[in-house]
Amino acid sequence: MRTGETIIAKRALWAWAAAALIVVGAAIPLVAYWLTNPADQRLVDLDVYRTGGQSLLLGVPLYDVITPAPQLLPFTYPPIAAMLAAPLAAVSWPVAQWVWTIAIVATLAVTVRYGFRPALSPRAAPPGAEGDGAAAVVPWLGRAARWAVPLAFAVGVVACLYLMPIRDQVRFGQVDLFLVALCLLDCVARRPWWPRGMLIGLATAVKLTPGVFLIYLAITGFSWRKPYMRDEGQGRAFFMAVFTAALLTVMPFLVIPSDAKDFWFSALLDPGRLGANAATTNQSIRGMLIRLYLPDSVTSALWLVAVAAVGWYGFRQARRAYLDGDPMTAVALTGLMAVLLSPVAWIHHLAWVVVVLAALVGAGTDRVRLLVAGGVWLFYVVPVPWWGVSLKALEIPVLSPVLGKIVQNGFGLGALALVWLLGSWLPRRRARIAP
Repeated sequence: MRTGETIIAKRALWAWAAAALIVVGAAIPLVAYWLTNPADQRLVDLDVYRTGGQSLLLGVPLYDVITPAPQLLPFTYPPIAAMLAAPLAAVSWPVAQWVWTIAIVATLAVTVRYGFRPALSPRAAPPGAEGDGAAAVVPWLGRAARWAVPLAFAVGVVACLYLMPIRDQVRFGQVDLFLVALCLLDCVARRPWWPRGMLIGLATAVKLTPGVFLIYLAITGFSWRKPYMRDEGQGRAFFMAVFTAALLTVMPFLVIPSDAKDFWFSALLDPGRLGANAATTNQSIRGMLIRLYLPDSVTSALWLVAVAAVGWYGFRQARRAYLDGDPMTAVALTGLMAVLLSPVAWIHHLAWVVVVLAALVGAGTDRVRLLVAGGVWLFYVVPVPWWGVSLKALEIPVLSPVLGKIVQNGFGLGALALVWLLGSWLPRRRARIAP
């Protein structure tokens, strides 16, 4: 017996092919621009990964190598990341650039498909319901589903592709979007073929900051009161994530022990290896505070207080969203914690904005939520922090130093606003329109 969804899927092959062409066509200008950049400015972070892989193949100390001039960038990731990057060193530099860039666009497509699933499915949740079990047909689809869904998917991918954090993924050849996809899939896939929690463990081992999802799994899977296991699925995922991260962390000590020791007892403790922490591109809470140029002791104290306050609120609201049956909002809030609480968070780390937009859009039936999502999208498309730099350069009394500083921190302050938006405004909005 064929269901309506099966018939739609078969009839929609041409529409999905057209959607793929739209995405490719929209990606060509962006990809062509950055892959024809001067060679020494092209995908510089990918060059860091590849250089790390090369150092292992050549037997050179991993944390002593730097990329060629003029970048001179050191390898800053855990040693398991260099082991995973070794295949990049086995291919030519041009091939590595193309493979990595195509993978970024493909990963974005997967992220959009899973993130916006309630709005992109012919059988998605009704207004006010975000759970996986909802089965009401979305009103705006109707018989047009066979072409409307692929078209909406293509528009979503293209819109997200031109967000500034995602453009920077292509520009620098960054790994962040892959980590976003790993954590998202682990949290929202309905019937994963892998042990749930494994992908979060992998992401955590590669770049540490996804470790915020260990906290998320813990607070949603366990309770301090009896029974201790609140949600068995989340609890098992927590143990799997911890096991995977621990295994991938210990492995380098067995294979490349000197490099593993160098990272955990030296390189990790040197934030200067990541670049100028006061640079505009650092939009973490700490980065914004550093740019106030207060005494170091005051900056550190303010940072610890802010991290405690934002972390308490963000994780509390993520737990609440999960218990309310809205895992997408929970994932988005946790992802924002990875950005805001980290000592250093460059603009491209805000790739989590894709998941934030998905949480705001929901089933795509609330016009107010769609308008808010559109405003967030527009804010992160334009180079707001660099407008602040330009405003400061005008040296207008009072205006330049005050307003310029605020605008310069725009993406970080915007991330703080998004935490409130997802944690406070969105639950009230959902409750208001719930049937």
